[in-house]
Amino acid sequence: MPVPFDRRVWQEAQALTEAGYEVSVICPQGKGYDKSYEVINGVHIYRHPLREAKSAKGYLREYGTALFHQLRLSFRVRRRQSIDAIQACNPPDLMFLVALVHKVLFGTRFVFDHHDLSPELYVTKFGRKDLFYRLLCFFERQTFRMADVSIATNETFRDIAISRGGMEPDRVVVVKSYPEASRFHRTIADPSLVVPGKRLIGYIGIMGEQDGVDSLVRALAEIVHVRKRDDIHGIIIGDGPELPRLRAMAAELGLGHVLRFSGYLSGQPLMAHLSAMDVGVIPDPPNEFNDKLSMNKVFEYMMLGLPIVQFNLRQAIRDAGNAAIVVREHSPRALADGILALVDDPQRCSEMASVGRAVAEREFRWTTEARRYLGAYRTMFRRSLDVNDQRHYPAS
Repeated sequence: MPVPFDRRVWQEAQALTEAGYEVSVICPQGKGYDKSYEVINGVHIYRHPLREAKSAKGYLREYGTALFHQLRLSFRVRRRQSIDAIQACNPPDLMFLVALVHKVLFGTRFVFDHHDLSPELYVTKFGRKDLFYRLLCFFERQTFRMADVSIATNETFRDIAISRGGMEPDRVVVVKSYPEASRFHRTIADPSLVVPGKRLIGYIGIMGEQDGVDSLVRALAEIVHVRKRDDIHGIIIGDGPELPRLRAMAAELGLGHVLRFSGYLSGQPLMAHLSAMDVGVIPDPPNEFNDKLSMNKVFEYMMLGLPIVQFNLRQAIRDAGNAAIVVREHSPRALADGILALVDDPQRCSEMASVGRAVAEREFRWTTEARRYLGAYRTMFRRSLDVNDQRHYPAS
């Protein structure tokens, strides 16, 4: 995703800048960020065109084009100044190839920021373990093998880096994707979304094949047309390749008067939309990929004091705790049951909201995660200096 749209990468870039590092980011264009080069808050941002693939063969074109631009832009950065470390945020797990060129030629250190599980993502999208799957497993192993440090988004990813990636435990650091509390909090709700006597069910996030937003659309159709409820309406916030199909599905299911798609939002409009919501939904289907992810929307719902309805996802259950109702059956009908269970029990809603907000206030601190993140860099550079000293001054 482009920067600064990608919140985690933008937070990391700003943390490094504030700590005195000089930071350049190479990323795709899109989401309204189409300048090929600009400087924002001291961060130099280089963007390249990218066309997202929709087939296995399409990934070869997408990755090849992206790697070409990333390598080209990395040398453009190097012409401006030296590079001490390159951090790659997957997917895909091919960007180590760009870092490898700089590591071989200049001794540049490599940091792997492990965002997604590429092999599991491929199986989720295409339902097979073929040659491409085996290649993704190979590239993942090579990425870990080359990394001086790996940044994991949760403890499950840390375990994978150690067990599957063969990394030493002291080279893997967990840095969670918490929003900044000073910028992510309830505000005055968008009045167009506040309807007396109606509860607003909402979703925020990317809309890809693996995100299951169609289950939410069908659950709302179940609530409105089958359960004959007229006290529920919905808002879906975000963008992604599935958005046109989801809009068409909502129209086909007769939800034009019930479900609104806001598209991509940021800043005050985003907070005003989120503040109008009564229940946050995580419709991601249970599978080997989603089961291991820490999802940004879990943290965001909890920070806003929104009770959550979700399917049976191991890591999301661990992250949300008692702030979520877990729907054991993966179906729109069961998701509708979970939504209505909350809507029809205001006391439970209030208790879950309080639990989520309390956990968020106590634990969801980006400042703490930023210190861990910066500590990983300092440790890496210090270790490199120690190695160089040993090379120059060998023990007798």
